[in-house]
Amino acid sequence: MAVEVKYVVIRNGEEKMSFASKKEADAYDKMLDLAEVLETWLGDAPVTLEGEQRDQMAMWLAEQKEVLSHIFKSGKLPSAEAEESAPVAASDDTAGDTAAVDIKRASKRSAA
Repeated sequence: MAVEVKYVVIRNGEEKMSFASKKEADAYDKMLDLAEVLETWLGDAPVTLEGEQRDQMAMWLAEQKEVLSHIFKSGKLPSAEAEESAPVAASDDTAGDTAAVDIKRASKRSAA
């Protein structure tokens, strides 16, 4: 017989999600707390959102907490910052040598 420990997040008497670790369950519970606060805050927004839309937007914003934090700190999307750093890496001398070797190898293979 196997014994399995399961951590369940329950809100308003409803089972939301179950997890294998307490850490994951606590993180999800914290995200739900944030979503509740955001939902209240979105209710005061100048744009009118229906109840379901407000719920979904609040949950999405809570899920994207790390991305939003990055945007607020840097003023840029995380993907835009990665793209800006990519050309710097490509202009490195070793990257150019690798590309030249690959081209030469490819031309030898196609000639054969």
